[in-house]
Amino acid sequence: MSARSSSAQRCAITDARSLAALAHEPWATDLWGSGRDEARLTGPRDIYPGCVGLWNDQVFPRVMDRVLRTPEVNTRRAEVCQGLHGRVLEIGFGTGLNLRHYPGEVTEILVVEPSKSAMRLAEPRKAAVPASVEHVGIDGARLDLPDGSVDCVLSTYTLCTIPDGNAALREIHRVLKPDGALHFLEHGRAPTESVRRWQHRLHPVHSRIAGGCHLDRPIDEMITHAGFLIRELETGYGDGPRPFSYLYRGRALPSG
Repeated sequence: MSARSSSAQRCAITDARSLAALAHEPWATDLWGSGRDEARLTGPRDIYPGCVGLWNDQVFPRVMDRVLRTPEVNTRRAEVCQGLHGRVLEIGFGTGLNLRHYPGEVTEILVVEPSKSAMRLAEPRKAAVPASVEHVGIDGARLDLPDGSVDCVLSTYTLCTIPDGNAALREIHRVLKPDGALHFLEHGRAPTESVRRWQHRLHPVHSRIAGGCHLDRPIDEMITHAGFLIRELETGYGDGPRPFSYLYRGRALPSG
């Protein structure tokens, strides 16, 4: 086994043990929204920075490629992709899991994705769609595109992770045509107080092992503050532990 693969394996084991330790605590049932809040999470164990980097760069994209293509998630992807047309910008392209759900009306797909590993994993999916797919950047908060140059923007499970999500939404607003639309499927801040407390407690650990993901971002508020008018919005808990599964799915229009 190479030193690189051995390091990745140690990283995965460290992360798995950290999560397993949490799962065996008596108060772990709160992850499913039971409402107990007596316990306090003391914080994440220190993880060797190189290991975290290898996990996020090489292992995590492969984990998410599995986790985010369940039947439930695929159904939600198909729903949020309805109505996409023309020139589409996808923020947080990942491994290309949305491509199979793009309507035939889409003629060009521009993608923003920082992970080279994810882009490599996406190659077979890119080859299977009729629309052209072009990698145009790595940072959703700094788009190298002209104003009003895309018909639609698609963001799925992405606004939680971009370091400056508000800046990314402002950039999305800038590059959309006046009659364009933002289609979004995101997880974020839950409405239940006990679940929000757990989102806050789990964030230090979760962010380290999930590529910087934030559990408690108020997605709908962020979108409206960036100058959008939300025309369609569905919210609710999906499958899995509640701190990780409160979903926002909808469509927003640039309001000015």
